[in-house]
This record gives sequence, C-alpha cells and structure tokens, in this order.
Amino acid sequence: MLNHYSNRAVRFDQFMQHALHHPEKGYYAKNIRTVGKSGDFSTSATLSPILGKSIAHTAHAWAKQSKLPLNLIEVGAGDGSLAKSVIENIPFFKRLKLRYHIVDTSSPLIEKQKETLASKRVHWHTEITSALSDCNGNAFIFSNELVDAFPVRVFQKKNSTWDELYFSDGAEVFKEVNDLPETSAKDHSENRRIEVHESYRTWQQSWLPSWKNGQLLTIDYGDTYPEIYHRRPEGTIRGYFHHHLRSGIEIYQNAGHQDITADVNFTDLMQWGEQDGLDTISFISQNEYLAPFARQTEQDQFLMHLDGSGSAFKVLLQQKR
Repeated sequence: MLNHYSNRAVRFDQFMQHALHHPEKGYYAKNIRTVGKSGDFSTSATLSPILGKSIAHTAHAWAKQSKLPLNLIEVGAGDGSLAKSVIENIPFFKRLKLRYHIVDTSSPLIEKQKETLASKRVHWHTEITSALSDCNGNAFIFSNELVDAFPVRVFQKKNSTWDELYFSDGAEVFKEVNDLPETSAKDHSENRRIEVHESYRTWQQSWLPSWKNGQLLTIDYGDTYPEIYHRRPEGTIRGYFHHHLRSGIEIYQNAGHQDITADVNFTDLMQWGEQDGLDTISFISQNEYLAPFARQTEQDQFLMHLDGSGSAFKVLLQQKR
C-alpha cells in the first residue's frame, strides 16, 4: 500500500484513512485479526469486565433518570468483550427489555463480535443513523478507543504560520496552509506538532440531528490541552504492530497491516460538543471512573494504575441538549 503514495504528496489524514479504513486494503476494514493478546493491541475490555460494569451502571442511571427505554448504542465494538460485559451487568429485569446496537464497519471484527455475543440479543449496523432510527432517536451512546482511530490532520507552526504534514517520496514534508481547523491548540508553540481530529467532528455532526435524547460516553487515551503535548514536541502519532510500538517513518510501513493512532484532545471534544448541542456532564480519569467497581485483581489494578492506564485514559460524559 505504501507504493500507492510513492509518486505524489498525500496529506497525513488521507494516508491514515486509506491505511486504516480502505474497504479492501485497510487495517480495520479487512486486515485486523482481533484485539487482545493475539492481536496487535489490547483494550481495557479485553483485560477485565470492570469497564463494562461501569458503563452498565452509567447507562442504567441515565435510563432511570430520563424514564426512557434502555437503548444502548456501542460504536466500534472491538471483539465484543465490552458488549458482553455491559449486557451481563445490566440489572436482570432491565436486561429483558434492553435493545443493544453495535455500529461497526470492520468485517473481521464483526465476525468476532457475533461469535462472542452469539447468545445475546444484539443488532448490528454500519451507520449510527440506522441504529438511532431503530431507537426512535433516544439512546445512550458509548465508545471505547474509537476517537483515536479517526484520521488526524497534523500541523506545525513556523514563523507564526501553520504548515501541514504530508507524506511524499518516502519522507515527511510540511506545506503551508491558509487556515487551521477549529482547535484548542491554535496557540501552540512554534516547531511543535499538533493533531486535530477534524474527521471525528465531521462524523459526529453528520448524525447529531438524528439523536433526540440521551448521553454520549467517550473513553479514550488522551488529555486536555495543553497537557496532551507535555514533553511531546513531535506530537502523539504512533503505530502498533503485534504489540510493538512504531514511530517516525515506521508509521508509514506495513500500511494496512498495523494500527495507527493519536491521542485524543478532550478539550477539542468538549468545545466542539458545546457548539454542537452537547453539554459536558463530567470529565474524569479512568481510575476515577472504575474505582467504585474495582476488585483487587491484577487486571483491575492495572487498569486503574495512576502511572499507566488509570491516568492515560479519560472518560467524557456529555448529554444531548
């Protein structure tokens, strides 16, 4: 796939979109095998059911407060481990009326999800608008490690102007741009990279009009600005190939066969949400979110550790205004 770009300059987000989501060659669309020990990376849900228990509690609290049916929409469901845990931790009588929807476009992962959730009443969709239609627009929507998989645009300020990252002839090059997408990092230091998840906001804006009532729970690694770039002059983009970290020019190698990701700027998500009709209910660390349900197991303590996942992952809860 790298040869696809050998004779022309391509913007980084376009490369990332092609490498991850191309319907025939993309990593997520076709080539990912699974997540967890036998995949290229693990998620919290593949290590412990505690995250599912926490999400089930949040979703059930929303349904009880709003007095609406318990419609759950999970976007990007991995191998199905999180869905299984969430469903099993919904109170029994509520579970009987639960409508659980998964939105995913990865053929290999959907197969794994259907194996994991064979005995569950789950509905699959390739578009979130389809799931919202089945819920009459009322739903608790959540994701775990979704935003980081959206292509990012990469910028660097130089002499008070912004340049954007391209890949050309096997090397990274920067080209001057006329304007910067809306971001909280617009006053960032010179000669330091930033990433903007513009594609995520565009996607979110496309389905928000179909959503009438509910809450949106976003769990991902990242931070608020400027903390997200602390000691990271080269930004946060990296790749993972069989659990091995890839950086620099290695990100462009094995395109379509490895994960590419960037940390999430949660300040952007909150500011965009406020502009698009979402109120921020809470923003906390994964440690704080999991604490009420944590056990003394090695896995739970690992997910809560303040020198690791417990602080690296953040939990943002927003509500449709």
